[in-house]
Amino acid sequence: GRLFDTVGRKPMISGTYLLSGVLLLLTALLFKGHSLTAATITLALTVVFFFASAGVSAAYLTVSEVFPMETRALCISVFYAIGTAVGGITGPLVFSSLIKTGDISQAALALILGSVMMILGGVAELVFGVRAEGQSLENIARPLTAQEPSRGRSGPAPAARPAET
Repeated sequence: GRLFDTVGRKPMISGTYLLSGVLLLLTALLFKGHSLTAATITLALTVVFFFASAGVSAAYLTVSEVFPMETRALCISVFYAIGTAVGGITGPLVFSSLIKTGDISQAALALILGSVMMILGGVAELVFGVRAEGQSLENIARPLTAQEPSRGRSGPAPAARPAET
């Protein structure tokens, strides 16, 4: 977590997505070539998911930083819901149909598709990601309630009068 604020979100998110995509692609090729045992594929997928999980978690939490403060919680929930719905619906349909064939090349194709999606996610972060490390959230996206300072006036604004009943 500390590296996301020191190295930066953009390089860390894109790096974890790209690394996990490349590692999953390598795992798929080794799997297709019958070079993995049950233990080694488990180990390989554990390493892949270690990096993928870090990237995905950080991406979900930092995607809302580009929105005004008043909408950030809603943005996190919307992005999470859409991502979970798309992945939760299409993932099992596509990958289970490939895996249940019993053909090792189809199961490897499922891994390759997953690796391509992770690599595309890493590229998307490189292209669209915001460098936000070391900045306050207000500097990244101006709050909706922020007001411009009045010119020529010093001190606080006068208090609003209570409504008469």
